[in-house]
This record gives sequence, C-alpha cells and structure tokens, in this order.
Amino acid sequence: MNDYELGATHNKQTLSAKPPRRQGKRLPQYIATLSVSLGALATGTVQGWTGNITDELQNGNFNNIDIDSSDIKWIGSCATLGSMVMCFPNGIISEKLGRKVALLIIAALFICGWLFIVFANCTMMINIGRFITGMGSGAFLIMFPVYVSEIAEKEIRGALIIMAGYTPFGITLVYVLGYAVDAQLCTIIVTVAPFLFMIAMLFQSETPLYRIKQGKEAEARSILIRLRGDSYDVDTELKEIKAVIEEDRKNQSSFKDSLMKSNTKKALGICFSLMFFQQGGGFKAVLFYTSNIFQSSGAELDPKISTIIIGIVQIIAVVFGILVIDKLGRRIVLLLSGAVMALGLIIIGAFFTLSERQLVSLQTLSNLGFMPLLGLVLFNIAFAVGYGALPWMMCAELLPPEIKGMGTAAASTFSWLIAFLVTNLYFDIKMAIGGDSTFYVFAAICILSVVFVFFVVPETKGRSLYQIQMELSGRKHQIEGVENKGFELKSISSQKNNS
Repeated sequence: MNDYELGATHNKQTLSAKPPRRQGKRLPQYIATLSVSLGALATGTVQGWTGNITDELQNGNFNNIDIDSSDIKWIGSCATLGSMVMCFPNGIISEKLGRKVALLIIAALFICGWLFIVFANCTMMINIGRFITGMGSGAFLIMFPVYVSEIAEKEIRGALIIMAGYTPFGITLVYVLGYAVDAQLCTIIVTVAPFLFMIAMLFQSETPLYRIKQGKEAEARSILIRLRGDSYDVDTELKEIKAVIEEDRKNQSSFKDSLMKSNTKKALGICFSLMFFQQGGGFKAVLFYTSNIFQSSGAELDPKISTIIIGIVQIIAVVFGILVIDKLGRRIVLLLSGAVMALGLIIIGAFFTLSERQLVSLQTLSNLGFMPLLGLVLFNIAFAVGYGALPWMMCAELLPPEIKGMGTAAASTFSWLIAFLVTNLYFDIKMAIGGDSTFYVFAAICILSVVFVFFVVPETKGRSLYQIQMELSGRKHQIEGVENKGFELKSISSQKNNS
C-alpha cells in the first residue's frame, strides 16, 4: 500500500469516528421528569381540594360530617402545617436513603393521608388526613427540584424543573371534579394520583450526583448513559459532578461555620426572601378559598365555573413558563411574575372597594362583575409562570452543596409557616380591615418582591452549579479565567493537529 492509500485510509477512519456529543438525548430526561411530575399532580390535588367543595363540606354532604366555618379554616390550613413539619426530615431522608427513596416515601404519605380523608367520620380525621397529605406536598416541593436538577443538563434544567413542579394540572383536576361529582367521589378519584406517582418512580434511576457521593461511579456512569445516550460525553459531566462534590468536601464545615461564608449568607437571604414573597402575596389564601372569594365579591358569576377557568388558565400559564424560563432567564420571569400578580390583586381589591363600600350603583357593579375573575386570572397566570416554582428552583441552584439540604429545609419551613399564617388568618384579617384592604396588602408585598428581585437576585440561566457559587462568592473572574484557559488549550491542540 503506497503513502497515498495509507493517507486516504487514515482520513476515512478519522471521519468515521464520531466524537462524543456535548448535548445528550433529551427524551429520557423528559420521561424521568414526567414521572416526577405525577407527584406534582398529587400535590396540586392536595392544594386545590377545598377550592370547589367548601359549600358541600359546610352543608354536611361529606360523609355526613358536621363542618362549620371554623372547621373550614383549619381544614384549609392543616395541609400547610404538615408541609412545614416535613421539611427537615425530608432533607435527612434524601441524604441518607437517596433522592428516589425520598420521592417514594412522599408517594406513601399522599396515599395514607387521602385514605384518612376518604374514610373520615369526623373533622379530626379530615384534619389528620390533610396534615399527612400536606407532609407529602411540602416534602415533594423540596425534593423535586433537587432530583431534577441532578439528572438534567443545564441547558434544559429550568424547563424540566418547571415541568416537574406542574401542580396547576392537579389543582384544575380537583376543581373540575368538585364541580362534576360529589365531594366523596372527588376525593376517591384524586387518591389514584399518588399510586401512579409511586409506580412511575419505581422505574426511574437514582441521580448520578448521589451515586458519586456514595462512591459508586460506575453506577453513576450507567445512569448518565441512560439519561443522555450512548454517544454523549459522559466523562466530562462526571468530572464536573466530582468537582462540585470535591469542592463540597474541601469546604465541609459545620452549619454555623458555613453561615459565615459570604456566598452562603447571600444565597440564604435570597432564598428566604423569595419564599416569603411566594407565600406573602396571598397565593394559598386565593387557592384554598377561590370559590369563597367569588361569592364574597357578589359578582354575577358561577363561583365553581370561575374556579375551573382559573385552573385552566394556570395550566396554560405553566406551559408558557416551560417555554420561556430558559430563554428569558429567572430574573426577568420573577420580575414579570411579581408585577402582574400585584396588578391582579389590585383589580380584585378595587372591586371589593366598590362593592363593600358601596361607592357605585348596583347596575355599575353588575357591569364590572368581570373584575374578580380578571384579577384572579392575572394573579394565577403570573404565579404559575414565576413564583409557583422558581423559589424552589432558586434554592436548588443558589445554595452551596455543603448547606443545600439544611438551607432548603429551613427556607421551606419558613415558606410553609408564612402559608399557614396567611390561610389561617385570612378570614380574620378580612373581617378586621376589609376584603379590599386585605388584597391591597398582598399587592404591596408583590410590588416589594419586584424591587427585591431587581436589585438583589442574580441570574442563574445556563450556568452550572459551580459557576453560580463562584459568582455568589464574588469570584466570577475565576470562571472566566478557566473558560479562557480552556479556549487556549483547545487552540493549542488545534494548532498541533494542523501542524
């Protein structure tokens, strides 16, 4: 064989050898995320259960149990108490037993709680069931962004986290069931969701990051190949994961010592603030008492139909959020979310002002009857796109590895404490200052959130967890230096190959 033939053969082999791809297959990641999203379905049914059946509960149409307005307040808020209690135990479970096992335990909590409610013969059993299902909801909202962020590529991480936290579908489902069937059958049907969630998660893998933390690199490699495809550059991602874990081990310190670091302080401050704005804007009160809000407004709209419309709007809004979250970025979405939420609440408050304070004639009020629905639609769209899932996502992205579990649990406990206070005291506040002023207070908190995000919250779109920590620490130049060094190495390698 002459030199020409040898050269041709070498070139042919070089062209036929496919280099590892830097972008993995997306379908396996979407399938894993859809399995997790069944937990969001179950969470949504817990959150929306009281939205359209409040009248039936008070009329004694649920298992012939006598329920008054005071009982309704506790039935609505017991779920938030359960969510608050589960935050720290869930973090411990996920670290000791793994992310997948934690999600399976959450499914079991949902099932147990719903069975208490289905077979309830007194308000105490309903409250216990609500508390247990609330435990599942709170634990899921902490766990799903951790699981998804550890299995997803950074380019689609935001969209997948939004998809996994798709609670509006569950909320709308229970709204429709509350309208179409009696409360007992509605409760039995929604009990199916956590069973489906448990079955789906049995077929999913543990996260590669968790397996590497256990020292099981071979298993982590096989998981990544399953999630990304055979031709994906697994070695590069494994190195990135190990770098994050190694950085965690180097910086391993007590919770108290971690709090002294500037990046930890900043991350915790941002996460706690976002959790406050998420709940302080009144979402849980609006969610649990949507039908009651419509009835109180005096608008000539069927409260149950209006509630279903809001649920459908939430579904559409979350789909929109999935499409834009990794294009617009977290900050822009949070800014728009807070601003539109405030606008919706102001519209609701304005209608209550005209109605409760009798500032206009009944005919004018009737003509303005669309305002409560418009305000609630705007509020729910904005919440579903932004504050519904982004605070949980930001916890997963901003908190450093050495404090992520405890930090997320602490921020979540705070979030559910605010949610409990809002839902439990909503009627008392409304009686004390009026329905209009209550919504104006919620709107003011939403406006404050816009100011906070604009001046304080960093952008995390398209950045690895390591890059985010470098920026929070004020070491962004180190990231740029590494990237430039990598570019120089590639250039040198290319020159050698050409020579």
